[in-house]
Amino acid sequence: MKRRTLLQATVATVAVMLSVPALADSMADAKAVVDKYASKVSAWDGPTSGPKGASGKNIVILAADMKNGGILGVVNGVQEAAGALGWTVKALDGAGSIGGRTAAFGQAMALKPDGIIINGFDAVEQKPAMEAAKAAGIPMVSWHAASAVGPVPEVGVFANVTTDAMEVSKSAADWAFADAGGKPGVIIFTDSTYAIAIAKADRMKKEIEDLGGTVLEYVDTPIAETSQRMPQLTTSLLQKYGAKWTHSLAINDLYYDFMGPSLASAGIAGDGKPVNVAAGDGSESAYQRIRAKQFQAVTVAEPLNLQGWQLVDELNRAFAGAPWSGYVSPLHVVTSQNVEFDGGPKNSFDPDNGYRDQYKKIWGK
Repeated sequence: MKRRTLLQATVATVAVMLSVPALADSMADAKAVVDKYASKVSAWDGPTSGPKGASGKNIVILAADMKNGGILGVVNGVQEAAGALGWTVKALDGAGSIGGRTAAFGQAMALKPDGIIINGFDAVEQKPAMEAAKAAGIPMVSWHAASAVGPVPEVGVFANVTTDAMEVSKSAADWAFADAGGKPGVIIFTDSTYAIAIAKADRMKKEIEDLGGTVLEYVDTPIAETSQRMPQLTTSLLQKYGAKWTHSLAINDLYYDFMGPSLASAGIAGDGKPVNVAAGDGSESAYQRIRAKQFQAVTVAEPLNLQGWQLVDELNRAFAGAPWSGYVSPLHVVTSQNVEFDGGPKNSFDPDNGYRDQYKKIWGK
């Protein structure tokens, strides 16, 4: 019996010894990813040539839900860029429901626009309307309508604009892993209504588990219903997991808009556990929470205004019969340490890389 006990102890000691360098490597890898994306974005790495700006265009933005800060940020960027070209813009709000988006798409088609921008919903959800727009020869570009960047020809999208969603997810998971000292207990929040949301959540889950962390639960709850669902859901998860729940990973900041009061009611400080991390999109409220250290520590922000300019540029390329630009916009890991970088005082990730002047130069403006 003593010999067996000694053998078991030896095996356990060896396992611990072997796991130490593995943990150190995982921590180093995670920190390297975070450091890469937490730095300032000051160099323009987008297109420097393209067709001159078309004139007199009328375009429609179909927004999935204007209550979503990411979607609203893109709308603002499109309007700013279109203004530089003298285009007319009509924004239609799908109000967070499939029915609302279907009605908005019908309204858009009735307006007979020169171009359509799909903003924040899966292209396949509105496939019949997409096919009608394609058949009518209306160029379409999109933001977050698919999980990949670039053309989606099967539904008539000239170019889908997004950061690299998998890198966004990986960097969020890596930050949580490093912050937990390699031992996070994670709850992931996603919405299966959107293919990109599932892809992002799956990537976060894989990254945490590959590094050696623990995913306590994978929660599928509609992003459009966070105001109703998140308060009680937060309380239930606290009761279920207690201190095991060290970090939250969500596919969007919106989940944390309605979590704080429940955490505060449970006696948890704004900078306590669980630590909330969002893999997108860098909303104004997320910046405010991070700056105040109130129930959110990180957002992996997208350059929403820049992406609005890119959408207009891609649509201009479509009008001219040119290929899409091939540009993948940068992402930014926003923390309390760097929240004032690159547009932070305006509560957004707005890279200080001169993108407005670059696009105007391409358009001849």
